[in-house]
Amino acid sequence: MAEKLPQEVLDSADISAITQLILRERESRDLGRWKRMGECFWPDSHVRVSWFHGNGADFVTGSIDMAKRGVLAKHRLGPILVNLAGDRAVASMSAIIDLPVKLYGVELTLSAHARFLYCVERRGGRWGIHSFDAIYMRDELTPSIPGQSVTIDPQQVKDFRPSYRMLSYYLKTQGYDIDANLAGEDQPATVEKLNSEIYGWAGVKL
Repeated sequence: MAEKLPQEVLDSADISAITQLILRERESRDLGRWKRMGECFWPDSHVRVSWFHGNGADFVTGSIDMAKRGVLAKHRLGPILVNLAGDRAVASMSAIIDLPVKLYGVELTLSAHARFLYCVERRGGRWGIHSFDAIYMRDELTPSIPGQSVTIDPQQVKDFRPSYRMLSYYLKTQGYDIDANLAGEDQPATVEKLNSEIYGWAGVKL
């Protein structure tokens, strides 16, 4: 039956399945549905974000530990663009990572602006996540109560990248080691390298 369907219809079904896969993984992360989150990743998957490098299963374990520490990130996602290439695809979207934080006694929201890139692969008729990366753009701290403010010594953040400076600073205060070499708009060559790797893996031209 499927062989008789137009390719556009088959592609639309794949795009829908991939979109739902990505949304399921992110929603599971935000809501603490850890088992469902883990099911989204292939066993040989890999994840590279500010605070974590490793496979999908360990990313879930790390996310559980992060939640227990009280670092409760939530994600605002833009529309998902899917580039198909047979049994492989790249899904990308803009995203804002929101973290409620407390620095020097002041309650704040740390918002990190990024672009998420997922490599997904179909195995045994099912789509799963092969890799998850982020391109960092900028971040900001906003007081939860208008009129309050917090002052951070510039010397404390001078060694952090501008594209994810405050995110790096806060996570460092929580005991995380931060990778300073991730893709970020402050260093266009890192973005070009990541895009070449990801879209090359999928066989998709930018």
